[in-house]
Amino acid sequence: MRTPVATPDAPKALGPYSQAIKANGFVFVSGQTPINPINGIVMGGSADEQTEQALRNIAAILKAAGSSMDKVVRCGVFLKDMNDFAKMNAVYGKHFTEPYPARTTVEAARLPKDVLVEIDVVALE
Repeated sequence: MRTPVATPDAPKALGPYSQAIKANGFVFVSGQTPINPINGIVMGGSADEQTEQALRNIAAILKAAGSSMDKVVRCGVFLKDMNDFAKMNAVYGKHFTEPYPARTTVEAARLPKDVLVEIDVVALE
């Protein structure tokens, strides 16, 4: 069974997808960008500021799903510029505790709304 997750505390989906789907004890959170859920504006001009907002959005979705950042098992990080890795990583490290989730980080040619960072996660319910 697939159950959609939606919360006004994170940006609305920009297309035909859910903020997250709960299935078989997992929560699959769609890629989150640094969009302010209240006004729809991209927050922050630097990779560290944008990482912070993207992770806040993820935390809000996980909370709505009955999960949390402590239950994240995998992250996918997409950066516009791999030179921003250290900035992203410094903020990322403040949101997760050991054992850290598995993670992939890649440079993407272009992200939605020309943001610098997009992050998706898989967590336990």
